[in-house]
Amino acid sequence: MERVQLQDDIQFSRIIHGQWRLADWQYSDQQVLQLMEQCLELGITTIDTADIYGQYTCEKLLGKALSLKPQLREQLEIITKCGIKLTSRDDVQLNHYDSSKKHIVESVHQSLENMQTDYIDVLLIHRPDVLTDPAEVAEAFSELKQSGKVKHFGVSNYTPSQVSMLQTYLEMPLITNQVELSVLERAQFENGTLDQAIERRMPPMAWSPLAGGRIFTSEDAQAVRVRETLTKIASEIGAKSIDQVMYAWLLKHPAKIMPIVGSGKMERIQAAVKALSLNLTREQWYEIWVASRGKQVD
Repeated sequence: MERVQLQDDIQFSRIIHGQWRLADWQYSDQQVLQLMEQCLELGITTIDTADIYGQYTCEKLLGKALSLKPQLREQLEIITKCGIKLTSRDDVQLNHYDSSKKHIVESVHQSLENMQTDYIDVLLIHRPDVLTDPAEVAEAFSELKQSGKVKHFGVSNYTPSQVSMLQTYLEMPLITNQVELSVLERAQFENGTLDQAIERRMPPMAWSPLAGGRIFTSEDAQAVRVRETLTKIASEIGAKSIDQVMYAWLLKHPAKIMPIVGSGKMERIQAAVKALSLNLTREQWYEIWVASRGKQVD
């Protein structure tokens, strides 16, 4: 498995396993453990979760599985997120964002308890908070790093200007920005997000790399064009399915995009890993780009 160097002391597997649907899979603790062991056999060492996933249950499910084999923890890089409050919590009347120092620190303490671990490898602010006080975020990050509870920090769904603003207040680098990227979602290619990722040597994580499944069923004009193009190129490069071509398309980009595979089915995870061995030509890459845009490049 290819590894991506984010800082001197941390690498991610190029393919990341996403657990936001972990509760939906209704796996036993032993089955979750087995899934993680199978991911490790494929070279996937990086796990992505968040405090709110599964209405605040997914971190606990991960923790229960890890408790069955504690030595597995040292083989993993665990990413979690905070900064969103949902009404499924008793004290919340309205879904909203909260990047206050108090909330960040309390969320980390809860995440550590949920996952039954002493540290988090990477903490992300889940969504841009309009009321963000970057000085408060900086205080929280500094406190959590000095205590050893969080090793590294990043953001999720941030624009380039939001990344730059927050970074000016921090004593440590933001090491990643987790954003939506797929053959149907091109905004990050065009709004400077990936340019900034390359400039700052800050490899991005891609959520919903298969366009939320829309590519397989939607009959809107964009999806139909892209699906036909993916099918054609799959045949040309020997891919077994169009999802492998979608992963290969993201992997081709020089920003070192790391797709998050949010499936509990091993065959789907294996298909993503096999995409690492597929290579698109520049012309094939742009063929998909043109199909997504709906017009030729100028």
